[in-house]
Amino acid sequence: MGADGPTVRRRQLITELKQLRERAKLTQEQAAEHLVWHHTKIFRIETGRTLPHPNDVRAMLDVYGVEGTIQREALIQLAKDARKKGWWYSYRDVLASKYEMYIGLEAEASAISTFELAVIPGLLQTPDYAHALIRGGPDELEPEEITRRVEVRTHRQAILSKPDRPQLWAILDEAAIRRIVGGPAVMKAQLKHLLESTHGKTTLQVIPLKQGAHPGTTGPFILLDFPRATDLQVVYMETIGGNLWVDKPEEVARYSVAFDHLRAVALSPDDTRDMLNAAITDL
Repeated sequence: MGADGPTVRRRQLITELKQLRERAKLTQEQAAEHLVWHHTKIFRIETGRTLPHPNDVRAMLDVYGVEGTIQREALIQLAKDARKKGWWYSYRDVLASKYEMYIGLEAEASAISTFELAVIPGLLQTPDYAHALIRGGPDELEPEEITRRVEVRTHRQAILSKPDRPQLWAILDEAAIRRIVGGPAVMKAQLKHLLESTHGKTTLQVIPLKQGAHPGTTGPFILLDFPRATDLQVVYMETIGGNLWVDKPEEVARYSVAFDHLRAVALSPDDTRDMLNAAITDL
């Protein structure tokens, strides 16, 4: 999928529908009342929890006073395109809705900037490392569920093999490469995989423990950029309580600045390779 994939289309549709409602000076509750919908339906659409049917979009445009044929047809087509399903749809039984949205956006991103405090980023994990990490996570999962989540994680990595693959810049705290996940053999294979993966459009840096406090000590985050200037950056974070999105430009800017600061305090890519080799020797 490229820059015009269904997940980016879905996000664009949500943004435009919300802007049209606000221009019509209607609250979510007022719009739902005009449409004779349940009062939470507009909220679910605008937060991405519900994907509107093209007929719903037509009704919303009527209420919002959108009469221009070109704009109406463009938004209705957007709704149709947003309903196309990605490969992850078959895994929806083990994925949270916000994680599904993330996978779609990740697949359509032109650049991915990720900071991890305690673990290796998902796009760079080996299957054995991912299995041990998911098994030891906060959710009590059956073996089959663990296997399916590992499959999702490894399937995501296919974007790094595409001709138009995204730029990946990963910054890790040293704790992520020192934490022995799955045992020494699994961890050694994982660190070797990191060494083999860092070339071309993949850049890896590690922040040494001796650096002390840094802008990432508050937690990990992922910053996504997209090819078209009209597509805004988004930030994604995973927490035990649920996955979070940040897409307001002023808030995203704070994470972008934080990532720049993390790059500044991290080891250079060459020094990072030296540290990875040392960590492998220590296992």
